[in-house]
Amino acid sequence: MVAAVTAQLGALLGLLFGAGAWLAVDGLVRRPRPSSGARTGRRLGQLTGGTAPVRVVAAVAAAALVGLWTRWPVAALLAAIAVWALPELLAGARVSGQAQARLEAVASWTESLRGTLQAAAGLEQAIVATAVTTPEPIRPQVAGLAEAIQAGVRLPDALHAFADELDHPDADRVVAALLLAASGHARNLADQLAALAAAAREQAAARRRIQTEWATTRTSVRVIIAITLVMAVAMVAFNRDFLAPYDSAGGQLILAVVGAMFGAGYWWLARLSRIPEPPRVLASSRGFAKADAVPAGDPGWGGV
Repeated sequence: MVAAVTAQLGALLGLLFGAGAWLAVDGLVRRPRPSSGARTGRRLGQLTGGTAPVRVVAAVAAAALVGLWTRWPVAALLAAIAVWALPELLAGARVSGQAQARLEAVASWTESLRGTLQAAAGLEQAIVATAVTTPEPIRPQVAGLAEAIQAGVRLPDALHAFADELDHPDADRVVAALLLAASGHARNLADQLAALAAAAREQAAARRRIQTEWATTRTSVRVIIAITLVMAVAMVAFNRDFLAPYDSAGGQLILAVVGAMFGAGYWWLARLSRIPEPPRVLASSRGFAKADAVPAGDPGWGGV
């Protein structure tokens, strides 16, 4: 018994040492400093990506603790997966709120761009002028677009890169109108922008109503997940004899199947609590990652 505990403690210390070494190496790696237009979250699905090292350490620690407590390797693996995935599964309200803010920001920027164009400004000048007053949710991307224009990047290339960076269907419609105007095939651009801004405002109002109605669903999802997890922990803590069949290899296989079923159920519940995003209008195929399109020394748009 003492030897088994010693071996498990050694495994725990080894895991923690490995995680600490990985964090140390990751901290020593030098990365290029992004420009003001590149300091964005890239995508809503990566909003939690900035805390990845913390989540890795938390997942490893959870796996080690659960493995020491239960002596079930499958339980340790399920604990690591849970610690890694649950923050994203339970982030439906935050993600929807950020999507709402981005949609309203796109509408505000479109209105600002329309007003600047009506003041007899050129398209490129109008984009640069609105970069300072753009709402915060999309300000880094618009600032990056303005920087690219000022650096001499062709407007169509810059607009395609901007659309890929922003990754928003309503922004794609605005960019499509700007692309037509840049190629000389659009008339009354200000009126088109006004219509697009009004449509974005209507969609934002509809999303706000849906979010209010789905608040109960999100609460129910959190309650269901919390109850099942508390029940599992309580059974391991207070009724271990009932779970004795899981000590065998066959029991571990069954535990893996049960854990996969619960994980699929959690994912399905989390998906039900989120508002699906419409497809993009512009395909994410262009940008100015080409060598001849990126100004030398500009790291902000090179990865688009």
